Amino acid sequence: MRLSIPFFICAILAIAPAHAESTMITKKSSHSVKVTLDRLEAALKEKGIGVAVRWDHAAAAKKVGMSLKPAEVLIFGNPKLGTPLMQSNVRVGLDLPLKVLAWEDDKGQVWVGYTQPDALAARFDIKDQGEVVKKITGALDGLTNQAIHP
Repeated sequence: MRLSIPFFICAILAIAPAHAESTMITKKSSHSVKVTLDRLEAALKEKGIGVAVRWDHAAAAKKVGMSLKPAEVLIFGNPKLGTPLMQSNVRVGLDLPLKVLAWEDDKGQVWVGYTQPDALAARFDIKDQGEVVKKITGALDGLTNQAIHP
């Protein structure tokens, strides 16, 4: 059976979002987008983790005359954990520092999401940093839980 190019491209595009979603951890927040990321930022600073950028997607949309439900991303990193990953494969720097997105859905529920650290390791074929990936996984879980719970 011979498949046409357009069919093949459509099949790939249909699969891609499912793959992206399957490598993302999402959690419900009890707070607004702003408060959720305020709490995450405070938790990061308490642990001595550097915050690089906080980007407000809705504010950026408003500046160009467009609307968007609340959505902000916090970009942060800990070189003690990120550097070993980059030593294994410097291309992982494309996804470092780490990012956590908080957004409000159409029903008003706020969520946080981030890429699973083991998915980053797999994406960049990092097989020699299992303990580091485990530490990052635990830290992200704990920090985001601290941000989302009352």
